Amino acid sequence: MGLFSSLYKNILNITAAIVLSVSTPVFAFQPVIPVTGQVVTNSITPAESNLMSLQDFAEAVKDGNADKIKGLYAADVFSLRVIQQPAGKPGFVSPIEGVATQFGMASSNKVTGMLAHNYASGRYFFKLELEDTVAVVYGDGSVKEYTITMIKRYQALSPKSASSEFVDLDTNEKLSATGLFNKMYTGKHHLTLQTCIQEGNEDSWGRLFIIAEPVEA
Repeated sequence: MGLFSSLYKNILNITAAIVLSVSTPVFAFQPVIPVTGQVVTNSITPAESNLMSLQDFAEAVKDGNADKIKGLYAADVFSLRVIQQPAGKPGFVSPIEGVATQFGMASSNKVTGMLAHNYASGRYFFKLELEDTVAVVYGDGSVKEYTITMIKRYQALSPKSASSEFVDLDTNEKLSATGLFNKMYTGKHHLTLQTCIQEGNEDSWGRLFIIAEPVEA
């Protein structure tokens, strides 16, 4: 019985290790650049220009939770509700029109990262320009404003991969996913908006990043 018990325990340990390796995604342990493009069969009607005031929008999204971001706003461009990623799913991006997804990996670096698909809310990111103001709204109705200081575009060498290598379209510098993550989502506190760039029939050909710095009170 002792030999059988020992063999049985070993089998259980090996099985558990296999299950763990299959069920735990590799990107849970390393930085990723989420894929924010997708081919859709149903056409999406573009929303009208943002006519809601920042104050009205803050009232509409607040729920009393001062620790959670609930809205993302740019005058005459968009007013997006914000949701957080499910635990352990750093590649998740909401496909819902009018919604942005807060990037959990960025939050761990005290950077506010916002993700959106280019066929949904992400298409509004292309309307933003340098020196535009973007406001982040918290659950208690408080607002933090940021000024856009940089707009960057990268080609993804493996468009559908969150761990693709990338090429800077301005400098031709080649970066790993980790290298690009560090450029966009680390350093002093700032806001980073991310969506995908479509090229021809490839909806996730590249990545667009909008970097905005906090407006000093």
